[in-house]
Amino acid sequence: MTPGMRNSLDLEGRPQDTRIVVAMSGGVDSSVTAALLKSEGYDVVGITLQLYDHGAATHRKGACCAGRDIHDARNVAERIGIPHYVLDYESRFRESVIDNFADSYALGETPVPCIECNRSIKFRDLLATARELGAQALATGHYVASRRLAGGSRALVCAADSDRDQSYFLFATTREQLDYLRFPLGDMTKPQTRELARRFGLEVAEKQDSQDICFVPTGRYTDVIGRLKPGAIEPGDIVDLEGRTIGRHQGIVHFTVGQRKGLGIPAGAPLYVVKLDATSRRVVVGPREALRMDRILLRDVNWIGDGLLDDVIGDGIEMFVRVRSTRAPQPAWLRAVDGGYEVELVAGEEGVSPGQACVFYDAPAGQARVLGGGFIKSATARHPVIRGGAQEKAAPLAEVMRT
Repeated sequence: MTPGMRNSLDLEGRPQDTRIVVAMSGGVDSSVTAALLKSEGYDVVGITLQLYDHGAATHRKGACCAGRDIHDARNVAERIGIPHYVLDYESRFRESVIDNFADSYALGETPVPCIECNRSIKFRDLLATARELGAQALATGHYVASRRLAGGSRALVCAADSDRDQSYFLFATTREQLDYLRFPLGDMTKPQTRELARRFGLEVAEKQDSQDICFVPTGRYTDVIGRLKPGAIEPGDIVDLEGRTIGRHQGIVHFTVGQRKGLGIPAGAPLYVVKLDATSRRVVVGPREALRMDRILLRDVNWIGDGLLDDVIGDGIEMFVRVRSTRAPQPAWLRAVDGGYEVELVAGEEGVSPGQACVFYDAPAGQARVLGGGFIKSATARHPVIRGGAQEKAAPLAEVMRT
């Protein structure tokens, strides 16, 4: 390799002189990542994290990081001929992810534990371990990509396979972390990944993807919350938008904003969960139009766009935002408000839930650049639904925001 030239991971040096740590969960994606880099000649070291007591989840389909997954990761490492280590991260995972998850639900939020796991465990603790091992990069099997910018730093962009894109869960990645991380599957589709697994002779080629919260082996997350936060399971009132009690519930953790099923309330028209009030243990319900929110107040904002956010925000930044992992990005404005940040949605969005992430993009589709994001603290409507479901007429929000 000519001096100064960069290898396939956009690092200087020959692959055989470049050590890469691969986070191996035991699934097909991380397994192919390790096998692909090994086939290109990199000095690959596989690391699997033991994150929780996996005994109950060992044989449960749809759960990741369980005992079976550690076994599969070890087999893949042996098959491709790389060293493999299992690290006990149970205590730090419990403190950073599980406790945080329970606390958030007890506050009436709907948390996304995968975001915290990536932020606190994989891209902080595991990344530090990779550096200690002398690795030039930490590679993962996430479906997201990064691109070198003109100044040498890196941008995070959506995966080529939009159905598999995981950028929503990685918005909290910092610029420093991006410089060290690599995502070899970002420009591949899932079928291409499985085909590579077959070519490499990996037993996990047809393995089912993880679907549930990894540390909830029964699939009932309320069991975890009830054990850690018993007060969150206490009963309370179900009230309408006027504050009138119309039913009872057995704990706010059983509900999320936007939910329709499971309310158990006879009504002439469909009712949806509009708000969860943890202090009074009240579940507020209303018609579907009451779900549409226009303003979102954020906390813990992470900016990985150009420049420093406070320097470039001015009167507002026009962008596209995703308020749930399954939603498409929507046009919005990000503004600085009272020492914090607020998003104004051009067309509004239904079911905006505190605890979820609001992720910023520079385009509505394709391999858009991720500009950052924050956690939803609260959401409000410019013109709240009033008695009878009527709503005031006003100028379109897009015009209001541009004046």
